[in-house]
Amino acid sequence: MSLAAAPVRTGPVLADLLPASRARDIALVVGGAALTGISAQLAVDVPGSTVPVSGQTFAALLVGTSLGARRGFLSLGLYLVAGMAGVPWFAQGASGYAIPSLGYVVGMLLASTVVGALARRGADRTVLRMAGTMALGSLIIYAVGVPYLALATGMTLQQAVAAGLVPFLIGDALKAALAMGALPAAWKLIGRKG
Repeated sequence: MSLAAAPVRTGPVLADLLPASRARDIALVVGGAALTGISAQLAVDVPGSTVPVSGQTFAALLVGTSLGARRGFLSLGLYLVAGMAGVPWFAQGASGYAIPSLGYVVGMLLASTVVGALARRGADRTVLRMAGTMALGSLIIYAVGVPYLALATGMTLQQAVAAGLVPFLIGDALKAALAMGALPAAWKLIGRKG
């Protein structure tokens, strides 16, 4: 009996349905970074927290699942590096490397890569798989963002969880519901399920 793992079946992500070229990939990477930056401006302050509710987490996970792991990583990497260099496109027009919410952006970079890899394995094709993909992506973002928030602000981990995780759970559930409907519907619309 062999203990070798079965090969993992991979397939296209939504972006792969566009005609392949280097120009396409560059446009997708830059477009994903811009979408994340624009979505970050849709932000609302949360009382008692230095982290606002924004659309950037939804955009980061959408970019990862739509573009795949490599392009998702490059797109969020561009978003992170440009924001740290001074482009004011983090939440509420923030930029730089000394902001308490930077850990969430690093988490988004990692999460977009993971959800992109899962999408390549069909995780964006059904509502149930998409629910798990969004939950995992959100967990990765918080796993990096909350401890970073604690370190950057001098909060205890418990205070950081109360300020940087708990107030966002309902909004994350709504964002996940949107993605759970949008991506499987897009695949159904184009007639491919995989």
